[in-house]
Amino acid sequence: MIRPARTEDLPRIAEVEQAAFSTPWSLHSFRALIPLERVLFRVLEVEGVILGHGVLWQVADEGEVANIAIHPLARRRGFGTRLLEHLLEEAASSGVVRVFLDVRESNLDAIRIYRRRGFQVVGRRTDYYEKPVEDALILRLDLADAAHDDPGLPPSLPPSNPPI
Repeated sequence: MIRPARTEDLPRIAEVEQAAFSTPWSLHSFRALIPLERVLFRVLEVEGVILGHGVLWQVADEGEVANIAIHPLARRRGFGTRLLEHLLEEAASSGVVRVFLDVRESNLDAIRIYRRRGFQVVGRRTDYYEKPVEDALILRLDLADAAHDDPGLPPSLPPSNPPI
């Protein structure tokens, strides 16, 4: 089940965040998101246990996937893909037409998920991440284009090493 995050979820969200990232967001950062109207802050819950969370904020008709975390013990089961799809569907229904995100250059699993969904590499942020220091790839998805894709066809993938 994917649902809005609640205050009582914050301790578990912080646990998942700590397990998932080398530079996790703080509990305070997550707490500040709960009352915000233009922020989609969702948890993925299975049998009463929160296994992941996602954050997408909206500005006018654009959105940014700011955080998607799945507990390492729950990865490779499609939860990240489900959470991403849910965020994108909610954003589209709120009038978002274009979505951006940053992804660690070495996070090949996440990059594969984003490419399958139709995200394209549009830039790079040098030394964006810490622990370890690494570049971020900037990805973009135009939801209007994605809505016209034939779901029966495999998504077109950008080249392995797209020009930046």
